[in-house]
Amino acid sequence: MSTTEDAGPIFDGVKIGRPATGALLAAGHRTLCDLPEDLDTLLPLHGVGPKAVRLLREALSSAS
Repeated sequence: MSTTEDAGPIFDGVKIGRPATGALLAAGHRTLCDLPEDLDTLLPLHGVGPKAVRLLREALSSAS
């Protein structure tokens, strides 16, 4: 894998891990604002687990 394909562990400033970041980017999400209102709908994405959803939820609530 080249470094251009590696999305890294951080999604829009939130450290959720490489698999979750890659899954969100592959699904077309680029920023926290792109995420669906119901973050639990992200759980079926391979690489996105409950911890990533919790961290994203916390980031969104602190941004409000």
